Amino acid sequence: MIQGVMIKQLTTHVDERGFFREVVRRTDEILSEGFGQLSLSHMYQGVIKAWHIHRKQVDWWYLANGVIKVALYDTRRDSSTYRELMEVMLGDNQPAQLLKIPTGVAHGCKCISGPADLFYITSDVYNPQDEGRIPYNDPEINYDWIKGPEIK
Repeated sequence: MIQGVMIKQLTTHVDERGFFREVVRRTDEILSEGFGQLSLSHMYQGVIKAWHIHRKQVDWWYLANGVIKVALYDTRRDSSTYRELMEVMLGDNQPAQLLKIPTGVAHGCKCISGPADLFYITSDVYNPQDEGRIPYNDPEINYDWIKGPEIK
């Protein structure tokens, strides 16, 4: 687990009408950096969005439907998990969870099953000066976005 990355397990209440799931409250420890904005990213199957990074902004991701594979890479030199890579699956047939992505952690995702609707909260309103990009094929990160599941 990358230092500062948090996963909140969510509770789902199911009955014959469907389900109810509370995602986050302003009093949750996972949201301690504060609320700035709620956004929605609608992705089609096969879409890859990578790499994004922020100096000040914290992201919280929740996938309402579909399946995405999230990749995280720690670029923070002072972190105990510097240069570690982490993958998390979000969405259908996965544990219901909210993912916290701290500042300095590069992140991206691949839509495995779509369309997928990613709701994300940010700790501040959109600021283009804080929106960093790293090429999807960055040699230091060396992550293969196209590889499929491991054959067993």
